[in-house]
Amino acid sequence: MDLELRHLRCLVAIVDTGSFSDAALELGVSQAAVSRTLAALEGILGARLLHRTSRNVTPTTAGVQVLARARHLLSEADNLVSEATTGHTRLRVGHAWSAVGRHTADFQRRWADLYPDVALHLIRTNTPTGGLAEGLCDLAVVRAAFDGKRFDSAVVGHERRHCAMASDDPWARRRSLRLAELSERLLLFDRRTGTTTADLWSEGARPAMEHVNDIDDWLAEIATGRAVGITPESTATQYRRDGIVFRPLRDAPFIPVRLVWRRHDPHPATHAAVALLSELYRKGPHGAKGR
Repeated sequence: MDLELRHLRCLVAIVDTGSFSDAALELGVSQAAVSRTLAALEGILGARLLHRTSRNVTPTTAGVQVLARARHLLSEADNLVSEATTGHTRLRVGHAWSAVGRHTADFQRRWADLYPDVALHLIRTNTPTGGLAEGLCDLAVVRAAFDGKRFDSAVVGHERRHCAMASDDPWARRRSLRLAELSERLLLFDRRTGTTTADLWSEGARPAMEHVNDIDDWLAEIATGRAVGITPESTATQYRRDGIVFRPLRDAPFIPVRLVWRRHDPHPATHAAVALLSELYRKGPHGAKGR
């Protein structure tokens, strides 16, 4: 006989209610069925799980261990059912570091007004697909390259590139910079989730580049003045920090902002999210770039 959830529920019910008769009432079965189910579980596990007297029922040493695991497994099973049944009443949007920048708060507020029955949750996950490939979200905001065979996407807007530098850097006094100027500096980038590659420069004009693993590591290194970085304008909005300033790169190509979803299993609210984000980006100062 295979182990089933009903075996574990029976064990938990007996211990929690303190008797076979009360467990039978809670489970909606006969007392004889409770006894048979417990006996089946003990047979499957090859161990006695309960001490039974005329007054009470207590777990054996093996029973204590099985009971702890049973509670955990039943909780996970209940969570699985809950996830499946409430999936369409919740929309999880993953992102690697800066959500949708200065549009984030408006996105959350407008969504709550337009779709009160679908709760919006933003989830930060430092992966190339913002947690989509890992099953952590239903949609993801992606600015870097991704696997187009597995996922569908829509461009919702474009963002200007900025140069991040220490606040005491000589460039901090400038209003803007050009890409060519960065070729003389050490440039930090995140090759997993970042949008900066050597292809922004022609061969022979590329800066020295050093890899970091996370946005927080990137900012911490730049604050020392040892290096600079290139990032979408959304980073400047979401990560305002003492010791760091951002200046626009006036000749750098804009970065497309995509909403990405699983091709064969899109969330029912996918197109509503695409439409709302497209509207928010279109109304921004660089809206013409997103059309």
